[in-house]
Formats: sequence, C-alpha cells, structure tokens
Amino acid sequence: MKIEQKNLPKSQVELAVNVSVSELEPFLSPAVSQMSNEMKIEGFRPGNVPYDVLKSKIGELPIIETAAHLLINKEMEKLIKDNIDGLVIGQPQINITKLAPGNDMEFKVVFDLLPKVELKDYKDLNIKQESVEVSQEEVDKVISQLREAQVKEVLADREIRDNDKAIVDIKMFLDKIPVDQGQSQNTAVIIGKDYIIPGFDKNLLKAKKGDVKIFTLVYPSDHYQSNLAGKNVEFEVKINDVFERELPEVNNEFVKNFGLKNVEEMKSNIKKSLEQEKEQKAKQKSELAMLDKIIANSIFGEIPDSLIESETDLMLREMEYHLSMQGANLENYLQSIKKSKEQLAKEMEPEALKRVKSALLVREIALSEKIEASQDEINKEVKRMLEYYKGDKEIESKIKNPPYQKHMENQIVQRKALDKLKEWNIK
Repeated sequence: MKIEQKNLPKSQVELAVNVSVSELEPFLSPAVSQMSNEMKIEGFRPGNVPYDVLKSKIGELPIIETAAHLLINKEMEKLIKDNIDGLVIGQPQINITKLAPGNDMEFKVVFDLLPKVELKDYKDLNIKQESVEVSQEEVDKVISQLREAQVKEVLADREIRDNDKAIVDIKMFLDKIPVDQGQSQNTAVIIGKDYIIPGFDKNLLKAKKGDVKIFTLVYPSDHYQSNLAGKNVEFEVKINDVFERELPEVNNEFVKNFGLKNVEEMKSNIKKSLEQEKEQKAKQKSELAMLDKIIANSIFGEIPDSLIESETDLMLREMEYHLSMQGANLENYLQSIKKSKEQLAKEMEPEALKRVKSALLVREIALSEKIEASQDEINKEVKRMLEYYKGDKEIESKIKNPPYQKHMENQIVQRKALDKLKEWNIK
C-alpha cells in the first residue's frame, strides 16, 4: 500500500492511497458473501453464492467496489495511526478515485484535525464580576405577573377602560396598501400593555363592541420589521368584545396559593430568586469576558468548517428548544424575522466560532495543567445520570457504554478546567 500525504488548509490532511490488486484480493470473498446475503439467487443459500455466479449476475465491478469499502473500513484505524499527527475529528471524507478489474485501486481520504492552540496569558487577568442588586420595583413587577396569572375576566357591555381586555380584528395599511401579514382576527389586547407598538392600546379607549377605530402610528425606527420601521402605519381596528379584568389583591389569602404564609415571605422569596438569577447572569458575563480575553491572547490553528457547522447546528437546536419552552417554534420565529434557517445559521457563525475557540482553549489548558477526571468522579456522574433516567432502558444502556462514559469524562475535565480558570482570573 503506497500512501502520499498532503496538508490542506483549515487543519485538514489528505491521504492519497494506492492499493495493489494482491492487497485487495483477500477482500473479494467477504464482499461476495456480504452481497449474496443481500440478494436472492436461485439454487444457492444466502451468503453461499460462488464468485463466478455472482459476477455473471451483477458484473465484476460492484463486487470490487464492495471489497474496496471493506478494505477501507478495516484499514482506516491503521491509516490514521501510522500517518496522522494530530487528533482526527468527525467522519473522514472518502473518495475512490480509481477502481477497475485487474488494476490497482486508488482512493483519497480527507481528515479534519483538531486545531493546535498556542497558549499565552491565561492567569491573573483580574476580571471583575459585577455586584448584583434587586430593586423593589423588580419585586413588584414579578408580583404583578403573578396577579395577571390569576386575573378574572368578565364580559362588559360598556366602553373600553384602562386595564380592560379587548378582542379585536386588526387591519394594517402602508400608503393605503395592506401590510403583508398585518391582518389578524379575534386578537386579545390588554389596555395598558403597549400591544404591537407604543400607543396602540390607548387608541382603543372609550370604544365599544362593534365600533371601528381608525388611527395612524409611527413605527419605531429600530423596529425589527424593516419594511415598517420609521413609517406611518394606518390601523383599522374593529372591537368584537370587551372584558373587565379583576386582579386579585396581594394579601395573605393570595400568597397561600403559592404555598406561602404571608406577603412578606413572598416578597423575600421573590427577591432571593431574582438575586440568584442576576448572580448567575453576572457569573456568565464575567466568564465570557475572561474567555474572550484569553482567546485574544492565544494563537489558534485554522479551524475546520465541520467544527463551526457542528456548533452552529447545536446553537440552532438550542434555540429551537428554548422557543418550544415558550410555546413557540423555530418556523414561526423565522417567519417573524423574515429569514430562512440557512440565513440564520450564517449569522450565527461568528458566535459559533467563538464557542469553538472557547472549547479548544479550555481543553488545551486542561492538558497543560494536567487536569483530569478521577474514576470516582466518573462513577458518581454515571450514577447520577442513571438515577435521573431510571427506567429508560435505552438511555441506561447508552450511559453504561464506554464511549458515553468517555464523553462524561471529557465533560468533567472541561468543567474542572473552567472552574480553575475562574478561580485564577475572576474577582
């Protein structure tokens, strides 16, 4: 087997491999056995069709091609071990370039390699974490949201007042032309909540069921709908129904619905929860600032497209998950911002690149500082995961597999390395 190696841009390596007829020959018989297992030939049991019989049925080239793939699969690990200096990531790109009966076989395989990272300063960077404070106004806002969740609504035969809910049909026009996707029916509008754009809800005050209100508002110049931003939009709004909304009083009876004793306990719990949320955000912000600084100090080899694509795909899946938690979906979100999934992915690439660099950086620091995961730490993580997915046999089986436990080991190491970085750098 003759091998020629070529270094490609973006941390890729290509091997051009020549396989002699004699080296391919041992794989012909297994190829025939495999192929004859997948097809029915009269007079022969599956897997027991002679080479010449199969050749007469399908030709010689398909047999040689199957043999070639069997050879490549068997030799791949050795090809990497003997020829590649670096860690191979993802699946190699294989292209058979020459294949003919009685001739040497030739194929090329391209590997993506984990880029090299040259570390510079990554300690004593003096990143300051912001202090957090929760105002009474923020606590009151949460209480207001809890009241809204328990509001009582009663149909009202009167004019619209502040805090009412109006059920309306909306038509929007730009220069007398209907706005694309600017028409809706039976839409709920809470008066005082700045529905659509500031001022919309106030224009409905004093209207009654059956009334039609026509008014014009200027869209904010920074509105996400660029076709409307900064422009005068005419609204035609028909009132279908009016509901009076009765919000519960904030008293001890109200807080009992949340398993609390009194109003003061509710306010205290809300404040603590908001403090924890802000603290977490402050930690994330300082962590990102730290990683940005270390990235700027370090030198990275060229990063394969496959790593960025993989991270972008992960970011899209994360977005899809968060949207689903809010009762929305990615398709509707894309429609609202008038972009395709491909366009959104393209916009995510700079952030995906930063995330890839952060992961490479933390990995390199873990290696440099000899940060490892003990078997006890791995066992504890396995136990925790098995307990969490108890009863799900498929996931339990996956957790017990060595490849998944190796993944958990890497996760533990990354977490410990990141903790050390924060210990060294964040005050």
